[in-house]
Amino acid sequence: MTEALARYPRLFASLVKVEHTVFALPFAYIGAFLAVDGVPSAADLLWITVAMIGARSLAMALNRLIDASIDARNPRTASRELPRGALRPWHVVAFAAASLAVFLIAVYQLAPIVRWLWPIPVVAFVAYPYLKRWSWTSHLALGAIDGLAPIGAWAAVANEIPWEAWALGGAVAAWVAGFDLLYALFDVEVDRAQGLHSVPARFGEAAAFTGARALHALTVVLLVAAGLGLPVGALYWLGVAAVAILLAYEHSLVSPSDRRRLDTAFFTMNGVISITFFLFVLGDVLL
Repeated sequence: MTEALARYPRLFASLVKVEHTVFALPFAYIGAFLAVDGVPSAADLLWITVAMIGARSLAMALNRLIDASIDARNPRTASRELPRGALRPWHVVAFAAASLAVFLIAVYQLAPIVRWLWPIPVVAFVAYPYLKRWSWTSHLALGAIDGLAPIGAWAAVANEIPWEAWALGGAVAAWVAGFDLLYALFDVEVDRAQGLHSVPARFGEAAAFTGARALHALTVVLLVAAGLGLPVGALYWLGVAAVAILLAYEHSLVSPSDRRRLDTAFFTMNGVISITFFLFVLGDVLL
């Protein structure tokens, strides 16, 4: 009995891919730091972290629950917790409900504006898994959802959302949508066989690379735009340059004719990008 209970934390951590938190959480902190041109209070940072954990856990649990039958028919995802029976649907529903409660508790410790805005991401979490069943724009939707992280954190500490926050959120949205185009290459044949929609399944693998490059160029443009509206220093601009260089290197790792390093391009490089930019912004607001 004890061993059975002890395995659940590991299963839920695997269910939500807790290691992928490195993609969005640093950008939430960046939004909070830039909102106050410094370091927010410890309480605000704590509750932003809790809100991000709750929101991301809710989003991933809903995605896994809604996509369980699709995952079961895909060799790459058939070993996930629900398809293989390690977790039952009611386990994931309970986990999602607990994650929503954690998210709401955190939201109500932050600025009043986010108490009105919280339904927006929750509705998006429910809608997103269904989108790929009928539209290749699901990549853009995922980007938009992740782009809410810095916008929400900005609002959480400043109680407002100026255009610079939208530019930062747009940069994250374009970045995530771009690497999701590359991620979709893992399942292009399965998506076609199951009638699911993605850019590579609909338009071909070369189109996914072209779209990813365009979106990642837009990421850099929007980071520049945000910086132009803010009292940032040299370290911010060095951070933008580092993001541009790392994105260029990411795209050098893979091509339509060579996808052997797709794992590195997707998982490793995007984690490096988010942490690197976070460190530059942190240094900028501290100096």
